[in-house]
Amino acid sequence: MSGHSKWASIKHKKAATDAKRGALFTKLIKEISIAARQGGGSMETNAALRTAVQKAKGSNMPSDNIDRAIKKGTGELPGVVYESIVYEGYGPGGVAILVEAVTDNKNRASAEIRNIFSKKGGNMAGAGSVNWMFTKKGYILIAKDASSEEALMDIVINAGAEDMKVEGDSYEIISGPSDFEAVKQALSDNNIPTQTAELTMIPNSTVKVTGQSAGTLISLVETLEEHEDVQKVHANFDIPDEELEKASE
Repeated sequence: MSGHSKWASIKHKKAATDAKRGALFTKLIKEISIAARQGGGSMETNAALRTAVQKAKGSNMPSDNIDRAIKKGTGELPGVVYESIVYEGYGPGGVAILVEAVTDNKNRASAEIRNIFSKKGGNMAGAGSVNWMFTKKGYILIAKDASSEEALMDIVINAGAEDMKVEGDSYEIISGPSDFEAVKQALSDNNIPTQTAELTMIPNSTVKVTGQSAGTLISLVETLEEHEDVQKVHANFDIPDEELEKASE
């Protein structure tokens, strides 16, 4: 998991740049719209929508943008109809990759994602090829200076977290999907800020990647993440921290 937590930290630091480009807002609007379409426009009863809206607010998205995205999802306002699709493939070193996308044109998105894999040293695979290598979990990353380890452990375990560990300068908290909201609420109630808080796909095992393959792999993952239709990229790589930092610069 060291690769996962380090990559989550790097993405958190880069979020401000993504927001300036407008890319982050576009992705969040899609996420909100599709959550509203699938589960309704009420944040009280739709956990996926609540998480998407909280993420948008954390990225300083204006409330009007959020409201319009919800109404487009529920059909109260006209808008593009988005569909969710998951792509599976392999990267350099045999690393398994899952790509979650939201698109208004599956044929275009599929062709473009396949092209990225091909150009960046990977290859697409059939449905079910790598999905079994991951388990859906709640994942929360907290800066080490936000709380003492003992106090934080007490809060999150009592709220339903499965595990908490120290990874570098952060605490990494894992929960089952059904306990994710409760753990997040417990942290909020205790005024403990999160760096990352999301439902994600955690790899059941990891593949160690070093050297040139690590750089090529990070380039593939970053290019996939920058695609306008891609919401999340999950991979089971384990790259040493120093190489991960260098490769992502």
